[in-house]
Amino acid sequence: MYIKRDIGKEIQKRLFSGKVIILYGARQVGKTTLVKQILSQRKDDALYLNCDEPDIVDMLSRKTSTEIKDLFGNKKLVVIDEAQRVKDIGITLKIIIDNIENVQVVATGSSSFDLSNNVSEPLTGRKYEFFLPSLSVEELQDKYSGLEIKRLLENFVIYGMYPDIVLNSADREINLKSLTDSYLFKDVLMYQNIKSPDILRKLLQALALQIGSEVSYTELSRLLGIDKKTVESYINILEKAFIIFKLNPYSSNLRKELKRLRKIYFYDTGIRNALINNFNPSHLRQDWGVLWENFIIAERLKYLNNHLLNKNCYFWRNIYKQEVDYLEEDGGGIDAYEIKWNKDKAKLPKMFSDYYSVDRFKTINQNNFFEFFIT
Repeated sequence: MYIKRDIGKEIQKRLFSGKVIILYGARQVGKTTLVKQILSQRKDDALYLNCDEPDIVDMLSRKTSTEIKDLFGNKKLVVIDEAQRVKDIGITLKIIIDNIENVQVVATGSSSFDLSNNVSEPLTGRKYEFFLPSLSVEELQDKYSGLEIKRLLENFVIYGMYPDIVLNSADREINLKSLTDSYLFKDVLMYQNIKSPDILRKLLQALALQIGSEVSYTELSRLLGIDKKTVESYINILEKAFIIFKLNPYSSNLRKELKRLRKIYFYDTGIRNALINNFNPSHLRQDWGVLWENFIIAERLKYLNNHLLNKNCYFWRNIYKQEVDYLEEDGGGIDAYEIKWNKDKAKLPKMFSDYYSVDRFKTINQNNFFEFFIT
C-alpha cells in the first residue's frame, strides 16, 4: 500500500521551476517510492536512473552536456536516485541546469555526507532541498482512522515509523535489527571510512540510553576511551546520516541556565530500541517516559519539516533541575510544552515564566497528541 507523503506536495509545487530538486533521507524511509510516484504522473517523458547500478554511475560521471542530452533523450522529468554515488555529481547537475532546457531533475541521497557537500557550491541558487523522514502520524491518516492510530500508538513508539515496519508488522523486530545493522553500520562506515565500528556502536548505544538527558561529549569520551573531538565528529556524522538529531538548550545568558549541554534524540524510536534490544511494552519499561518524549519531539519535527515551517527548537533546564521538555521560538514568541504519557497537565516552572514571555504552554500526552502534529 502506498501512503501519500506530505513533502511530496511541496516537491510537486516546485517542479519545472528552473532548479534541481534535492531529496535527502535515510535508507528505506520511502524516497524511491515517492519519486516513482511523482514519475508515474508523467510516464511518457519520465526517466528513472538508479545509481546503485554501476553502469548508471558511469553514464553520469564526468560527462559533457552533449553526452547527458543523449542519455536523457526526449525525457523531461529525470530522477537520479542515490545521486551521491556519482563522482562530482554537483558539477553534473550544474551542467544539466545550464545547458539542457525544460528538463526537471530530482536527485535523491541517503545521507547528506557526499551529496550535500558536492552540490552546495555548484548549485548555489539553483536548487530546492527537501528532507524525507520516516512516516509521520499525520501521514498515517491515509491508512488508519484516528481511533486506530490511538490504538496502535504504543506500537509506533516501540517499533518506530519506517514504512516497511509500519505496513508489515510480521517479523518487525528482525527487520528493525537488520535495518539497524545494514544501514547504521555498513552505510555510515562506508561513507566516512570510520575505522572503529565497535566504538560507533558503543556510542550509539550510549546515546540511546541517554535520550531525554543532557549529553556531555567529555563524559562520552571518557566512557568510550576516545578523545572529545572524535566523539563530536562521530555525532556529526550520525546527524548527517539522519540517525540522530540534537536539541540545544534555550538561554538568554542567565547564569543559572545550562548552556553547553545538549539533548540528543533519535529520528526513529524503533532504531533506538533495536540498538539496546528492548522491544518491551510500556508497562515493562523503565524508559517509557523518555521514549515517549523522543517520539513526540521527532514527530513534531517531522510536522514542521513536512509543512516547511521554520521554527527554532530547544529545551530548557536550569541548575536547580527545573526544566521544560520542548520549546519553539518563532518571531520572538515562545511556545512551551511538557511531554507526559499520562499526566493531563503540568506546570510551567516559575523561574522560566518569570523571565520569559510565553505565548503558549501545553502538556502533550497520549490523549491530545494529535493536535501537536496533525493539520
